[in-house]
Amino acid sequence: MRYNTLGLAGLAALAAASDVHDLTNESFEPFVNDHGLVLAEFFAPWCGHCKALAPEYEEAATELKAKDIALAKIDCTAEQELCQSFGVEGYPTLKVFRGPENIQPYSGPRKAQAIVSYMTKQSLPSVSLLQSSDALEEFKTADKVVLVGYFSKDDKTSNATFEELADELRDSFLFGATDDAALAKAEGVTQPAVVLYKTFDEGKNTFEEGFTKDKLAEFAKTASTPLIGEVGPETYAGYMAAGIPLAYIFAETQEERDSLAKTLRPVAEKVKGKLNFATIDAKAFGQHAGNLNLEVGTWPAFAIQDTQKNQKFPFTSQGSASDLTEKKIGKFVDDFVSGAVEPSVKSEPIPEKQEGPVTVVVAKNYQDVVIDNDKDVLLEFYAPWCGHCKALAPKYDELAGMFKSHSDKVTIAKVDATLNDVPDEIQGFPTIKLFKAGSKDAPVDYSGSRTVEDLAAFIRDNGSFKIDVTGASAESAEGVETDHMPNQAPAATEKASSVASDASSGAAGAVKSKISEAAQVVKGAMLEDEDVEDHDEL
Repeated sequence: MRYNTLGLAGLAALAAASDVHDLTNESFEPFVNDHGLVLAEFFAPWCGHCKALAPEYEEAATELKAKDIALAKIDCTAEQELCQSFGVEGYPTLKVFRGPENIQPYSGPRKAQAIVSYMTKQSLPSVSLLQSSDALEEFKTADKVVLVGYFSKDDKTSNATFEELADELRDSFLFGATDDAALAKAEGVTQPAVVLYKTFDEGKNTFEEGFTKDKLAEFAKTASTPLIGEVGPETYAGYMAAGIPLAYIFAETQEERDSLAKTLRPVAEKVKGKLNFATIDAKAFGQHAGNLNLEVGTWPAFAIQDTQKNQKFPFTSQGSASDLTEKKIGKFVDDFVSGAVEPSVKSEPIPEKQEGPVTVVVAKNYQDVVIDNDKDVLLEFYAPWCGHCKALAPKYDELAGMFKSHSDKVTIAKVDATLNDVPDEIQGFPTIKLFKAGSKDAPVDYSGSRTVEDLAAFIRDNGSFKIDVTGASAESAEGVETDHMPNQAPAATEKASSVASDASSGAAGAVKSKISEAAQVVKGAMLEDEDVEDHDEL
């Protein structure tokens, strides 16, 4: 880990030369008032994820200093009141400040260049006006992907649509615009048009028809995705949120990944917009293959994941580049697109007998126990290695015992999400959802304290039958200690759990869509942090 390889002298030099500002309760507000844009990290010295972030944060601070964008940090063990005032529940928490009242969560990856890119976008207007060829040329290379609108001044509709899109997607892209017809002509486009410039593949794509916000958004999403990209900590969530399936190419060496990408490029071109392709480093992230029902350790390998339904389609031939030819993978992909490939379902055997008060769910009985009935079902998605799940277990058993006399209306259940495929992509462990009778398609996420009393109240308040069992159990509803402890452990395989997760802080409340659903199995496996077992979540 880069942070740990610095010697004591290196650490001292780093501290002395730091461009990250240390803030206290007294200095915080004056600092934020004096700087137009600030990224603040709320951290704890013992937090392994904070230690992993430190060198990336320092690097970003140095680069952003030249752009007059300040990075700061607050030690929440020393400044508890300040951290509590901003609702900090996990570490590290990053927030963007434009003054003390205008506060937004930082939603980008926690790598130096990603932080620089994100904060640069925040420092610019949603649409930058480009009045000269020099300004246009400079803007084209301001980020890996930028969008430029070429509109005449009197085209109010196109201008308004483009600005509306820019306001919504400013965290993802840089937007520029010009009304100079000569610049449009020099770029080979006719007003109105939008050109997406990128540092990969063909270099740019042009949009000239059907100027609606939805069509422009779809164009930006498709054109900005590399034909064959790479799954990594900065890209995984984006692929999960793309809305189309993802095809993984597992290989151990960069040379083999490049070779396979070249071989399969024609296949990827044929289904562009329907299926994303990406290579993945099998040495670093090979355990993720198990989540796709591939055999871990047999490389190269190929699999498709339907990110919306969380279905897995492993290509059964593994272990040789001769298995992953354009012809063989092309046919597999064609069959997948046409619906001719059945998803692979990983499941433990259905229990012959339910032991204990909590009903055990596996993939093969998931539909029957959870969905196809008229009961309220509280389901815990857990991992055997998860410390928080182990701490919850006796309380969850107690909860099930309290509802035993109401078993005709309420089921308390659990599923090992590492050994059973479940319909939803699970972001962390434990994840608890209530599948309410009559509306099983809209489960309610539980984000409260892990106490028997609070869980019972959650079922009472959100279930269809409003059953109240809390009165009889107040004495025994002693809570699992959660102070200074994050809410979830990151979803990953058992082996990958030995390295740190990268789920966002307060994930139960912050991750509302699949993107940030996403995830983050691969991210969890990416940080090398020996302290992970004490802090299962960012």
